Amino acid sequence: QVQVVESGGGLVQAGGSLTLSCVASGRIFSIGVMGWYRQAPGKQRELVALIKSGESTFFRENTNYADSVKGRFTISRDNAKNTVFLQMNSLQPEDTAVYYCKADSLDINSYKYLEIWGQGTLVTVSA
Repeated sequence: QVQVVESGGGLVQAGGSLTLSCVASGRIFSIGVMGWYRQAPGKQRELVALIKSGESTFFRENTNYADSVKGRFTISRDNAKNTVFLQMNSLQPEDTAVYYCKADSLDINSYKYLEIWGQGTLVTVSA
């Protein structure tokens, strides 16, 4: 009964920036990993970035990025608001895709984490 909704997509010129937001709502008991995926026309869905619920440490970062976006995109979250963000800088035409939010939600009945997917938001980068 948990759902996530993305927002913030749109049209931007190459070199520009855009910030995506994803809010989880419903009967939430615990949200684990949250992440962003994208699917370009004619291609398979791919991972963009992940973030765990805890804080980064000296020994291990709590974020992971695809090589293609590392250094340009930044993922962050507000656990109190069950929200994850994706700050996208230096956007290029190859970043054009539908961006999907995913949250791992603890199901109280099965005590398993279920993958909750959003409907997606379109990001178009013009040359």
